Amino acid sequence: MAPRKSTLDNLEIAASAALEKLGKDLVAIDLTEQMVLSEVFLLVSGANERQIDAIGDEIELRLSAQGEKPARREYSPHWILLDYEDLVVHIQTQEIRQYYMLERLWNDCPRIELSAVKADEAVRGGKK
Repeated sequence: MAPRKSTLDNLEIAASAALEKLGKDLVAIDLTEQMVLSEVFLLVSGANERQIDAIGDEIELRLSAQGEKPARREYSPHWILLDYEDLVVHIQTQEIRQYYMLERLWNDCPRIELSAVKADEAVRGGKK
C-alpha cells in the first residue's frame, strides 16, 4: 500500500513551505506498512527556535490555504509536531534531530522522494 495522492500532495506543499523558510535535511518516510493512523512523516531541521517556528507557521499557512488544519499541534522550543493525521510533520532543531534520530527509528520504512527538494537543489546548484 502506498500513501494516497492527497497525502503526497500535502507532503509536497509542506516540503515546499519548509524549504522557503530555509528548512534543511528534509526526509519523507512512508509509514503505510507500519502504522494505521499516519501514512507519512516529514522530518525537517531548523537552525534554531525562531527558524523552526517560522517553518511550522509557513507549513500551517500553506496547508490551511488548501483547507487542511492540524488535528494536533505540539510545541516545545526545540521540536514542533504538526499532526494532519495522514501526514505528520516533525520540525526539530539540528541538535534535537541528531539526539532522537527518528530516521533511524523508522529505518526499515521506505523514503519518499520530494520533488520540492529536487527543485530546490537544482536552483542552488546541488548544494543543501
